[in-house]
Amino acid sequence: MGIAQIFDRNKLATIADYLMVAVAVSVPWSTSATGILLALWLIALLPTLSWSDLHRELLSAAGGLPVALFLLGAVGMAWADVTWHERFGGLSGFVRLLAIPLLMVQFRRSDGGMRVLIGFLTACVALLIASCIIKLWPALHPTLAINEGVPVKTYIVQSLEFMMCAAVLLDLAVARAGLRQWKIAASFFGLALAFLCDIFFVTTGRTALVVMPVLVLLYGFRHSGWKGIFAAGLAGCILAAVVWTASPYVRERVTGIYSETVLYETKTEATSSGIRINFWKRSLGFIESAPLLGHGTGSIRELFQNAMSGGAYASNNPHNQTFAVGIQLGLLGMTVLWAMWIFQLLLFRVPGLLAWIGLVVVTSNIVGSLFNSFIFDFTEGWLYVIGVGVMAGMVQRTARES
Repeated sequence: MGIAQIFDRNKLATIADYLMVAVAVSVPWSTSATGILLALWLIALLPTLSWSDLHRELLSAAGGLPVALFLLGAVGMAWADVTWHERFGGLSGFVRLLAIPLLMVQFRRSDGGMRVLIGFLTACVALLIASCIIKLWPALHPTLAINEGVPVKTYIVQSLEFMMCAAVLLDLAVARAGLRQWKIAASFFGLALAFLCDIFFVTTGRTALVVMPVLVLLYGFRHSGWKGIFAAGLAGCILAAVVWTASPYVRERVTGIYSETVLYETKTEATSSGIRINFWKRSLGFIESAPLLGHGTGSIRELFQNAMSGGAYASNNPHNQTFAVGIQLGLLGMTVLWAMWIFQLLLFRVPGLLAWIGLVVVTSNIVGSLFNSFIFDFTEGWLYVIGVGVMAGMVQRTARES
């Protein structure tokens, strides 16, 4: 086989498409497999890219601002008062943003985006089945005492993935019902309900509970404007009342926020909610002390360590994406971050299922990032990057063909 055949761009492009399907399947299940597959995907994709296509995406706000945020993070290493090891460690959270314009180029030209979506949904269905099995037969899970109903990774990740699947499936169910395809609509609705039941009755991520009402209102506004918000809000309130009544687990998770905060403030007990509040207070102080450009990339852990005498905990994660960027890159970094999110939302304001999936991904990341540093977390970050890149490419491809 000759060199020209080995590096045939069309073959490599096809390989890159299928590798991204494999990545989508692996994301809910394995961090290490995802990392390996992403490296292989990049090796296959890069030789297929043309500068003109990449240049077009870099000049767009949706594709260019993620790169701008990475470059700002790279420059921010210059004024960080920490070791170079810590500076590069801080930059690692920004690196995955570079994949967004690459994915936009790939799936603007490729028709394989739907396979990526189906692959991710299939992996989540398998995870849902595994979650139910270990809930019914706890002895099958060796670390059940720590992660009940969570076969792999964390309950935060699992709830986020299941919530995103449910939001898309419900939209599909409504669309099929409108076409009077009742059996297909019932299948989509039933699967969406299964995902939601796992969240409400098996293992609940409180971040997902916050994201859900935002998506409900967004869905209503998207379909019927302000009247839709009222109708969706009413339906959401009814559903919330039913879940609150039927699920003691959800009640415990929600009311636990208050009790955890009280325990932390009165007895200095290390609770999840209490520590988060401590992180946020400290983060605001760090940002205030270097408001314009921040303390430099990789400086978060050092700042929290120096503040430990005042009651803070050493951490490189303030559990808020805006604070995580602001501590390191100041108001300039926070402005670029929010501009990136806003322009990506605007990209997905068009009608259609593909744009709705993009809105679900970006909205989940924005709202979830109020309580976590989702872009800097491995699984949550790649869910966002892959979701935005693939859906942006598919939306642009659809617009070009219409």
